[in-house]
Amino acid sequence: MASLLGTILKHPEEIYPMLKMKMVIRKAEKVIPDQKPHWVFCYTILHKVARNFALTIQHLDSQLRDSILVFYLVLRALDTVEDDTSLPSKVRIPILETFHLRIADPRWSFSCGTGDCKILMEQFHHVRTAFLELKRSHQDVIREVTRQMGAGMAKFICKEIETIEDLNEYAHYVAGLVGLGLSKLFYASGTEDLAPESLSNSMGLLLQNANIIRDYLEDINEIPMPRTFWPRQVWSKYVHKLEDLKEENNSKKALQCLNEMVTNALVHVPHCLKYLSALRDPAIFRFCAVPQVVAIGTLALCYNNIDVFRVALKLRRGLTAKLIHQTRTMSDVYDAFSQFTSIMKAKVEPDDPSASTTLSRIEAIQQICKQQNSKTPKQQREHCKVNKELGYHSPQGVAIYVAICLAFAYLYSSVLNIYFVYTGHLSQGVKENRGPQYTPVLVDDRFV
Repeated sequence: MASLLGTILKHPEEIYPMLKMKMVIRKAEKVIPDQKPHWVFCYTILHKVARNFALTIQHLDSQLRDSILVFYLVLRALDTVEDDTSLPSKVRIPILETFHLRIADPRWSFSCGTGDCKILMEQFHHVRTAFLELKRSHQDVIREVTRQMGAGMAKFICKEIETIEDLNEYAHYVAGLVGLGLSKLFYASGTEDLAPESLSNSMGLLLQNANIIRDYLEDINEIPMPRTFWPRQVWSKYVHKLEDLKEENNSKKALQCLNEMVTNALVHVPHCLKYLSALRDPAIFRFCAVPQVVAIGTLALCYNNIDVFRVALKLRRGLTAKLIHQTRTMSDVYDAFSQFTSIMKAKVEPDDPSASTTLSRIEAIQQICKQQNSKTPKQQREHCKVNKELGYHSPQGVAIYVAICLAFAYLYSSVLNIYFVYTGHLSQGVKENRGPQYTPVLVDDRFV
């Protein structure tokens, strides 16, 4: 509790977003649009396997919302098969490769995974029933993305990530395809133009790269065997084995390797900004934008940060809640990317091998944000100034919010760990993380 109060005192502007998020989540958990048993199951299990994602789809058009819900659950089930390393490869690979054929097969069932994901697999017939009620065009999108993703997952069960090209290919299968699928669902619903595949793919790749970088320690310590997503082409410049990066005597080399990974991820940012700027529907915009803002925040947190190799690193819950609360317009996105890249820029060390490339990519991103934001109406540009206008940093503001936190401290202790994909699977990977990821929004941990 002392640590919690200390964080609140240091960041009082995050109290309101945290409280609001908690209330919105509780409200969303009670909303099930259709009372048919299969839809009740789908919405209920979504809140258990991807609570943040469940929150972000609430404001979408009902038909689109149902399709994206089923899309997520199908890919989450696929991801559960990929992640269950207790199953031998010879069992997982055929299932991954044919999963798209099983979505509508009433005779098929398979139990794997743990916890709520195991329940999802055992009760998958409910997802199947919901899937068959979707528009045929939406079914076709989901089936085709599942086919391609399953084939890609099967390929990388037996293939190491050796090069940056391998990493991009893997990220395409588990995250980029989610972006492509969502874009096609937006288009099929009549709400958006069909985005270029390169832009849709980059939306997933930025999220996946941020997760892979952040989750180095979790993946390398995986039981029964490490999960290795950092390409040998990068880490072999600095150490003999990927796990050597976590050794204290390799701290400097570890940071240099980390910084190169982050720099490589920044190449996807311009495409993501272009994709977001073309969206017209406000609900779809927020659904897509929040995960990207969280991703650039995660990269800024990780850059030149030795804690990536020491502890489980995540954005503060309050900061994530604030980003969700504030991300409403394209201007807000430009401001967030500009601010987070500025944080990154301040941490660049001149002797870092990737320094010049890092600074060049940061400058390119900031130029896009500056030029495009100048074209945005003044009213939208001023939206991001909410912190100063609400006076969160004034003595009176601090006192008021400290009082609030003392009165409602029990709420904070249960505030969910907010963190977006397109994951995220949709978020939990969307593994709970490395799997499909969308974004979306707060990608959960993967397709989080």
